[in-house]
Amino acid sequence: MYKFIATLALALAATLAFIGPAQAQTAQQVKVVYHINTDVNTVPAILNNIRNHMNADPKAKIVVVTHGPGINFLLQDAKDSQGREFSGTVSDLAGKGIEFRVCNNTLSARKINPDRLLMETKIVPSGVAEVARLQALEGYVYLKP
Repeated sequence: MYKFIATLALALAATLAFIGPAQAQTAQQVKVVYHINTDVNTVPAILNNIRNHMNADPKAKIVVVTHGPGINFLLQDAKDSQGREFSGTVSDLAGKGIEFRVCNNTLSARKINPDRLLMETKIVPSGVAEVARLQALEGYVYLKP
């Protein structure tokens, strides 16, 4: 009887050791940086990916970092070639906690007044440096849609 109880206790301990870390992992928040440096015509699909991501994992921490032509959809009155505006979608996603960061180097090089940016944006010194910082120092997963 003692041997049975000892075996049962050992099996229970092994099961708890296996289940414990798995539950701890699922409780952690996934942090993702979406890197956008492409033209506005690629952005509707990217924003749809981000929306789908949030639907699948509402607790995910998502930061969108833009530079080069990737900032264009974050300018006021920006539209793609089909006339679709971005401001409503950006506002909706920002309301769900998604952050949009814009490269100051791009703004300066293209002589774009920061006042032209959507209010949901934040300017960072360098888009590529921001992507690297988020990955290296804050543990973000990199996605290049």
